[in-house]
Amino acid sequence: MLKILQFVFIATVITGATAWGACALYFGDSHTGTLQIFLAAGFAVSGLVALVGLYFPAVRYRLLAIHGVLFIAVLSNWLTTAPRNDRPWQQDVATLAYATFDDDRVTVHNIRNFSYRNEFDYQPAYYQQSYDLNKLEGADLFAIYWMGPAIAHTIMSFRFSDGKHLAFSIEARKEQNEAYSTIKGFFRQYELIYIVADERDVIGLRTTYRHDPPEQVYLYQLQGSKAEALRLLMAYLHEINSLSEHPVFYNTMTNNCTTGIWMHSLINPEPLPFSWKILLSGYVPQYLYESGKLDQRISFAELQRRAHINTRANDADNSVDFSQRIRKPL
Repeated sequence: MLKILQFVFIATVITGATAWGACALYFGDSHTGTLQIFLAAGFAVSGLVALVGLYFPAVRYRLLAIHGVLFIAVLSNWLTTAPRNDRPWQQDVATLAYATFDDDRVTVHNIRNFSYRNEFDYQPAYYQQSYDLNKLEGADLFAIYWMGPAIAHTIMSFRFSDGKHLAFSIEARKEQNEAYSTIKGFFRQYELIYIVADERDVIGLRTTYRHDPPEQVYLYQLQGSKAEALRLLMAYLHEINSLSEHPVFYNTMTNNCTTGIWMHSLINPEPLPFSWKILLSGYVPQYLYESGKLDQRISFAELQRRAHINTRANDADNSVDFSQRIRKPL
């Protein structure tokens, strides 16, 4: 029995390492070419030979050693791949935002404010805006669904008493003619970008102009003190400044829109404990409700119904009071 368990363990390790290494070679550095396909296939064959070699004691350890050396080479190459800010980016992620500070005022530069005719036809525009940190009222969470209840894209937005709003969307930064792939997101294929945007842009895009598939957007007002909201906002602002100088990789599981929000929230004295609902991001609003971070005077089902803003956003479209109109109660 011990030998059987040992065999199963070694076979499982070989299979997992081979699958990971083949994917790392196949995806390479953003674009898959003939050489990458050849290398990935060769590594997969090496893993298969090592598996078969487990049945032959005379060559078992030699084949395992060869495959191990190849795996270390693949892993070393993967670990030394560096993120960059100078790739030929898609136009909607080409410009990085950054912030400058002057006492209690912060000026955010390169706030995205595109005008859309459809999802892929838009007029690029950016502006800079100063914010009085003393007027920060709180933070809101947008949850965007397009493939069932378990997965959602989350966007954090900060609201100020003078009517200003500032939204942060953590996304994979794609190159020209590059599509998003969940699997590629595990293999250092995308850099990370914090899109700092006007809500008319980053929310209106999802409620009104994306139709394949359509997206359903929910807006939740977070419960908490102004001090907590300020610490969270400052974490975001320092992060966009860091990313403009020191790019990092996006990761489908560990460094994405929702885990990024949770990591920033750790700056507060009583952050939410980690939960599987953070990985299955569609359940984040429910987790926030259960943790007392959303209005608990009504049921979560009723809160979710009221939070759905697609109709209000469609009606507001490009209005200058877009942010106010999507927050009007039903």
